[in-house]
Amino acid sequence: MRNVATGLADLDLILGGGLQQGSVVVVSGPPGTGKTILAQQICFTVATPEHKATYYTTLSEPHAKLVDHLSGFTFFDPAALGSRVEYVHLGDMLRGKNVTDLEPLINEVVRKSLDDEPAIVVIDSTLMLRDFVSDRTLRAALYDLSSKVAHSGAVLLLLGEYTDDDLLTGVESSLADGILLLSHQIREPVDRRGLRVLKMRGSAPLGGTHTLHITDDGIQVYPRIESFLPTDMPGRGKRIRSGIPGLDPLMGGGIPDADATVVLGPTGVGKTIGCLGFLAEGLARGHRCLYVTFQDTAEELQEMAARFGWDFRAARESGQLVIAHVPVGALDLDLDVLASMIRHNLADGSIRRVTIDSLAEMAMAAREAERFPAYLRSMLGVVRAAGASLWVTSETRMAGPVEEPLTGLMYLFHNIIQLRFIEHCAEIGRIVSVTKMRNSSHDHGMYACHIDDTGGLTVGDRFQRVTGMLGWSVLRDCPPLPDQDG
Repeated sequence: MRNVATGLADLDLILGGGLQQGSVVVVSGPPGTGKTILAQQICFTVATPEHKATYYTTLSEPHAKLVDHLSGFTFFDPAALGSRVEYVHLGDMLRGKNVTDLEPLINEVVRKSLDDEPAIVVIDSTLMLRDFVSDRTLRAALYDLSSKVAHSGAVLLLLGEYTDDDLLTGVESSLADGILLLSHQIREPVDRRGLRVLKMRGSAPLGGTHTLHITDDGIQVYPRIESFLPTDMPGRGKRIRSGIPGLDPLMGGGIPDADATVVLGPTGVGKTIGCLGFLAEGLARGHRCLYVTFQDTAEELQEMAARFGWDFRAARESGQLVIAHVPVGALDLDLDVLASMIRHNLADGSIRRVTIDSLAEMAMAAREAERFPAYLRSMLGVVRAAGASLWVTSETRMAGPVEEPLTGLMYLFHNIIQLRFIEHCAEIGRIVSVTKMRNSSHDHGMYACHIDDTGGLTVGDRFQRVTGMLGWSVLRDCPPLPDQDG
């Protein structure tokens, strides 16, 4: 059976390929979740002069009001009214005092569907029909409607504010080929809307609740990344340079290509500058790169990179570098929106290096602790499946005991690099160590590092007497022991 694209690529992905031609799909959800907007957006997107969209209303708001509400959306085309999208009011057939069956209404919809061969037929709302006839009569009427409209090849959308019990036992659910449930979660500071596919015959829809936004462009959906974890992962490639002078020799010659690397350290220790160096190295080798940042804007990062002689502005203008600034105002971040942005940037396979700065900030702003482990695993898989190397930073405590901000998740990364401050005589210095490299030899020493105006974050000499790395105290560079004979 042929699929009808909805005009929303990510919605088609969630549905398992789109809406099947001749299918009956129930679109359910409380008021304000976006049912009517979604149905009308599909109508304006899918309809053609040869195969229109017919939008039936029962006892809902007047057509003039419906159209007026649509005028602010970019998908709305006034010229399409009548020529491609037709609104038909069925309320007059339901206003009689003795409405005992729905045959006249059903016959009208079926007649028009067979005559016009529309691409989409919408009835808004079918739930109201329960107020006029018995369940038995409604079942027979909807069976006739769905079976006969299917012969025209149209997709039949039945809209209604169905409860959970309605969806479990209702006539509409048993007849439907598909059921879409729209939801609205009240959550401070920003409410969340979602879309879940409860049923889709003949397809393999993506599971879970997917984020849904109502914007000036209409409905935007963002697939839940855990629903399509890639299984075809590339093998570890040749070593690539980190862009941090002195680090690669500690890592066996560099980072295996397509690895996921996390850099841990307190604020101010140089993690972001390390990100800039990693990307600058990629840009110098002709790689296309993506930088995801939650604090620094693109302009701030360009200015920071310029201090070290890296022209990120020119790289952005040429399209070689993409800087995605994702502000997390009021500590609210939608993980699905972030994942979709990254996934779409990776879609053509041209991105070779990705940085995310920082992971701890992302987890805190998302406020989805239970979900985050599966989300992060999927995110790393999507980046690696695209053939890109991932470089992530994450915040640790500046003073006192060092705690991993995301305890129990470090196993997801191939490589762990740790940056820390160190008390060195009367000064505070920096120290770097390679804590982990999966299936790869690496140096286990602790090395001095500093921020150089020409090389960015730079690794120096090895320390010989540092203590506190595995304890609770600050790192200290101990003086040599006195000569026992002295």
